[in-house]
This record gives sequence, structure tokens and C-alpha cells, in this order.
Amino acid sequence: MTLDIITSDALTPLTHGFFTRVGGASSGVFEGLNCGTGSSDQTEAVAINRARVAQAMRVPAEALVGVHQVHSADVVTVDGPLADRPRADALVTATPGVALSILTADCQPVLFADPQAGVIGAAHAGWKGALNGVLEATVDAMERLGASRATIAAVIGPSISQRAYEVGPEFFETFLAEDPTYGRFFVQGQGDRLHFDLPGFGLHRLRQAGVGHAEWTRHCTYFDPDRFYSYRRSVHAREADYGRLIAAIRL
Repeated sequence: MTLDIITSDALTPLTHGFFTRVGGASSGVFEGLNCGTGSSDQTEAVAINRARVAQAMRVPAEALVGVHQVHSADVVTVDGPLADRPRADALVTATPGVALSILTADCQPVLFADPQAGVIGAAHAGWKGALNGVLEATVDAMERLGASRATIAAVIGPSISQRAYEVGPEFFETFLAEDPTYGRFFVQGQGDRLHFDLPGFGLHRLRQAGVGHAEWTRHCTYFDPDRFYSYRRSVHAREADYGRLIAAIRL
């Protein structure tokens, strides 16, 4: 089956994509293109899925590099395939032929590019990583490789939308403690529940960081089960596990 890949004009002419779950070898709750090696899916199926992504990115399987994501603000600079996956949540490179990849299932996958400087980045930004500065740290790391933030384009891929992201008052207070103006990223829900605008918050942080262009593809992972995996949807359905989407970019 043909892969379903979401791209952005802002990242052209670089090879990149936010891959949906369509076109994979996994079955059951993982049906489709599950690329999460940390899931309980069959190892062989995940390997096939990742090989299909590498082929679409036009790199060998070992050149599709990623990190062991831990909801941090840590960024790794890479110049080739990694022997082990370091604990971090973003990657940057100025090396052609290396595809940087991020796994998500509601959190924000963010792809960065400064084509003029020949520098790219990829970040996993859930609420914790975004609040702790992973997006700004990625831009800083790209600058150290010669990028200019004024010419960096950053694109947020399929993420959970505000309508689906219900949170409690403690979550809300965590954001207000950081900056009282962050209250504008919340709307009132039922009772003491609120709804948080994760991609809206990500766009705000990117623009505050001074990138030349920032956008969200406007795809919600929760409300489109045919195309996207969603951690929160799997919890609501009481499923044992969930698939992971992959986003990748290369020079």
C-alpha cells in the first residue's frame, strides 16, 4: 500500500514528511505504519515500517536516526548514523544524507529547516518539552551549526487539537506559574476541566524564538483514527498499547 505523507511548502525543497499510519505492515491496535520500537508491536513489523520510511526519505535504514525521547529540552547534534539512541528530544544536523526522525502519538512533531545554511532539525514537543524550551533549544543548536533563526522555517505536524486535549486545574496552574499570559492557551471545559491548545502554544514559542516562519499542518491526531495514532484515544478506548507516528527530514 502507498504511504500517506504530509508535507509543507515551507520546508521545500528538502525531502521531509509527517508520515500517517497508512501503508504499514503492523496489525491489531498498531494497524498501519507503526514506527515505535518501544511499543509492544512485533519487532519485524516495526522494522519493515521503518524501512519503508527510510526508502521514502531516500536513505539507508541506518541513516534514519532518532533519539530515546524523554520529554526533555535536550538536543543532539548528529553527523551520521547513531550506534545508540541518546536520551534527548530533538536532533540537528548539517550533514547531507542523514534523515532526522521523531516519534509522536499526540505530542507535536516539529521539523525545522534553514535551506540557505544547509541545517535541519527535528523535535518532539509535548507540553512538558515545549514548556521547558525544547523548541528554542533546537533553534539554538541549529544556529551553532550556522543557521540563522530569521531564515529557519518550523512546521508542527499532526498533533492533538485543543478540542481533544482536556486537562485539570493543576496542569493549568503549572503554565500560569511559568507565565500568567499562558492562560490564553486554555478554554473552559466541563466542571473544573479545561482544554489546552498544544499546537497554538508551540507556534507561540517558535515565534517568540524568532524563527522566520512557523506553521501547524492543522491535523488532529485524536479525531482521525484512520490516519493517525493517538495515545489519548487509546487510553479512552482502553487499548493495551498504541502506535507511534514518524516525522522525518533530510538535507
